[in-house]
Amino acid sequence: MVPDLAHDDDGSAPGPASEATQLVAAVRDRLRTVADPAKAPRMQAYMKSAMPYLGVSSQPLKVICREVFTAYPLPDRAQWEWAVRQLWDGATFREERYAAVALLTHRRYSGYQDEQTLTLYRQLVETGAWWDFIDVIASRGVGPILRAAPETVTPLMRSWARDSHLWVRRTAILCQLPSKGETNAELLADVVGVNLEDSLYGKEFFIRKAIGWALREYAKTDPGWVLAFVQDNEKGLSPLSRREALKHLGG
Repeated sequence: MVPDLAHDDDGSAPGPASEATQLVAAVRDRLRTVADPAKAPRMQAYMKSAMPYLGVSSQPLKVICREVFTAYPLPDRAQWEWAVRQLWDGATFREERYAAVALLTHRRYSGYQDEQTLTLYRQLVETGAWWDFIDVIASRGVGPILRAAPETVTPLMRSWARDSHLWVRRTAILCQLPSKGETNAELLADVVGVNLEDSLYGKEFFIRKAIGWALREYAKTDPGWVLAFVQDNEKGLSPLSRREALKHLGG
């Protein structure tokens, strides 16, 4: 049983005829319809996932999400969040959680992407705790909220970068991946700096990889800044982070 996490205005969970319950049921039914049991074990092994797969690859999954989300538009924030949580918390197969993330970051519900939603994002980061979920949540979920509300979200990302939870820290490092010219370079330096190899957390592979990736992406916008940052932090950057950061800069 999935816990009561969001409700209609009268305090009850969405009824069986609600758009949210129909959307969740349709996603699950469609996923099972196109499942390929022969692919499932290979997908699970590749992702090192404890949760099994149905065997639905990314393209059919995208088609299912597009068609179902169009067929069942959600009328309010409560039903949207309820559907996301239902797909996520009630998932039996990993593809259901991919659908939850797709719904969470869908352009139709961009109006719900605000500081209030960061609580939900953090819960998914902590319970998902693997790169296939976290990297999308960071770049397509947390990042846009940061750009829209930098005054309140920037201090929060600095806090997340120091969190004891590995994947919360990775989220803070990667949240500006698609920001390009809107990147807050000071924030990037802060969230990377506290996670360098000589720090408390810096020896984690997924942190070192994230640092290199974040710097490499920003180098496409400001290569001089990244070169200077790498030079200034030569002793603290791991070889992996440095190699990734300079990948397209000839370093």
